[in-house]
Amino acid sequence: MPLDPRITMVTLGVADVAASTAFYERLGFEKSSASQESVTFLKLKGTVLGLFGRADLAEDAGVEDSEPGFSGVTLAHNLSSEAEVDAAFEHALSCGAKPVKRPEKVFWGGYSGYFADPDGHLWELAFNPFAPNDENGFMLLPE
Repeated sequence: MPLDPRITMVTLGVADVAASTAFYERLGFEKSSASQESVTFLKLKGTVLGLFGRADLAEDAGVEDSEPGFSGVTLAHNLSSEAEVDAAFEHALSCGAKPVKRPEKVFWGGYSGYFADPDGHLWELAFNPFAPNDENGFMLLPE
């Protein structure tokens, strides 16, 4: 199952979610109502910018925050089902990706896993039942 060449979301691991959210709102970015105290979702054209505590992002990816190579940034590719996540994960591994965290049900109610590309950049493959993809594969966030 080749991956559709798109990025659904870029997540930045930040020191202070509230301060970073305020900064991006001042820049003119619009926060989704799906945002919570621990995570902010900002709607961009065709993708989403996530703001998440850096240590929390490392924990979610299954890596150490201090691990060499962890940049505090992850790229996400959202899919339409858990089965699609599993198939995409296996495809990535067959292409030479390093497994970081095998897909599993996660605390926020979805299903996700992480792999690293040859340079260690982290990709999340996710199924989010609360923010489905539109017909173009872009993540739909509530206003």
